[in-house]
Amino acid sequence: MPTYTGISSEAFRHPLDYQAEQALRSVPGFDLMARKFVEFIYERPRHVYLMGNSIEVGPRQYASIYHLFRDCVRDLDIHPEPVMFVSQAPTVNAYALGQDRPCIVLNTGLLDLVEEAELRSVIAHELGHIKCGHTTLTQMATWAIGLVFGLSGMTFGLSSLVSTGLILAFYEWLRKAELSADRAALLVTDSLTPVLKNMMLMAGGSARHINELSLPEFIRQSERYHALDQDGINQVYKFLLYNNVTQGVFLTHPFTVERVHFLQEWAGSSEYHQIRTGNYRRTGEGAVDVDAEAQSNEVERLQQELEALQQEIDRIRRSQSNDNE
Repeated sequence: MPTYTGISSEAFRHPLDYQAEQALRSVPGFDLMARKFVEFIYERPRHVYLMGNSIEVGPRQYASIYHLFRDCVRDLDIHPEPVMFVSQAPTVNAYALGQDRPCIVLNTGLLDLVEEAELRSVIAHELGHIKCGHTTLTQMATWAIGLVFGLSGMTFGLSSLVSTGLILAFYEWLRKAELSADRAALLVTDSLTPVLKNMMLMAGGSARHINELSLPEFIRQSERYHALDQDGINQVYKFLLYNNVTQGVFLTHPFTVERVHFLQEWAGSSEYHQIRTGNYRRTGEGAVDVDAEAQSNEVERLQQELEALQQEIDRIRRSQSNDNE
């Protein structure tokens, strides 16, 4: 497996991730949210919880997983080394948290489904989030979303603020951040097959019927899905499925088949092949290469979408208020 000594996250960060973060930071209320988050929310309680309720991976605990993890940390040149935990949960999932105390959590449901190559892909994906500095914003998003949907009784005076376009911007960024982490997984595995197979398993894998799954057929499904964009109304449906304002349901990840398309596209790019040959940005060199006009247009587009969705939220609230009178 290749090792990318000194690599900067800017070498592989997806432009849509960068653009969505800029749009998020430009939404009124973000700065106040950030200050309140730093003031009231700390990552230490999560660390204490994981230490008390999960298994910390190490040379004598899940040793094979630990060695995979150490290889991925080396390959992406991540310092300091995060901590890894395995948590007892049937959901096929993994996640990364923390800035000062970064950690990765693997659910046992995931370990029971994937093989070594796919597990390496998952670990590299989560390390990609840490490498790109996603974890603080992810924790902020989780906290803010919890306030809106009544998961926290302590709003710190922000309940009216975070129920606006700020939440919608958080979700848009969360989805785009996955594209950068997928690229990190491809860099570490140096092969599309385990990364795409892992996506297929996440979409609908079954340990009992795993021999009946076909990766080529899943890739063809992705191509058929992408072709739906030729009909403009389908693009509207996709947007509403990601952002179901009326029911308060928003997706944190892009559709899996959509991620397949994005990653295949990058795997065939000159940018990816330059990185594989050792020609990549290193820590402290430059920033994400995003066309200034394209970035401005994307930020403006996202802001317009947020404004439109906020108007819809206000309309629904007025309607519900009138019904209650």
